[in-house]
Amino acid sequence: MYSLELEKIIQEIKKSASKQVLIQLPDGLKKGSNEIVDFIESKTNAKAFIWFGDCYGACDLPLGMDILGIDLIIQWGHNKFNKEEW
Repeated sequence: MYSLELEKIIQEIKKSASKQVLIQLPDGLKKGSNEIVDFIESKTNAKAFIWFGDCYGACDLPLGMDILGIDLIIQWGHNKFNKEEW
């Protein structure tokens, strides 16, 4: 139903040599999170984790991930914000 561009994710994980990756999804996509984790772990040397907390937009980043050794956070369902000068 959605194109999650998983091959781009694999390329980024490999390029950044990430070892622990956090997956953050909007609630509607969480039902497919296990398949995403399986795909990432089968194509890379990274361990993937799922953030099951709520996700309300691009500014809703989970804090403290550096303490857990998360190298990369992958978010889906967010819009890019472009800052305009007033």
